[in-house]
Amino acid sequence: MLTKKQVQFCLDRMREMFPHAECELNHANPFELVIAVLLSAQCTDVLVNKVTKELFKKYQTPEDYLAVTLEELQQDIRSIGLYRNKAKNIRKLCQMLIDEYGGEVPETKEELMKLAGVGRKTANVVASVAFHEPAIAVDTHVERVAKRLGFCRWKGSVLEVEQTLMKKVPKNEWSETHHRMIFFGRYHCKAKNPNCPECPLLEVCREGQKRMKKRNAI
Repeated sequence: MLTKKQVQFCLDRMREMFPHAECELNHANPFELVIAVLLSAQCTDVLVNKVTKELFKKYQTPEDYLAVTLEELQQDIRSIGLYRNKAKNIRKLCQMLIDEYGGEVPETKEELMKLAGVGRKTANVVASVAFHEPAIAVDTHVERVAKRLGFCRWKGSVLEVEQTLMKKVPKNEWSETHHRMIFFGRYHCKAKNPNCPECPLLEVCREGQKRMKKRNAI
């Protein structure tokens, strides 16, 4: 596990690497963001943005999604993984927004998590990006980076990763750190081919040091 000084070192280096990291899902309002994040589960942001480019022209309100059949909505998002289940959740979510929230997306993480298809990660993303509430959303990139660097235990659950990061990262840096860790994991510390030789965090990364030893021994 990294010391407080080492954690700050990592945060500073990631800030230098990705000073303008932000949500890469295209959206114009909180409602579009909720739909985009829901669609992004087990799917790349690039593909989601391709689909939502036309989707958001056709559907602009919760009522729009309910005005078509489930089959039609499924066809509109067919290129995205798990599209059948996601289409069902979108319609359920839209009905809940109309019935319980006057058609508006609720602002708190607790209320967001009540919506169909919205888990803790999605709620954190929406609360942070749309409503500027400090939050750390742990996706596969954040979890991988946090564990490789030694921010938290390898065997820790996603919730434990989130709670550990919330303790070790200053609250006013939660949201920006979440985006920078995603960028770091997406473009540098990749799952299958991390760029350890050129990593500015190598001196504190035991996982990276192990990889380099194996590489140099070949």
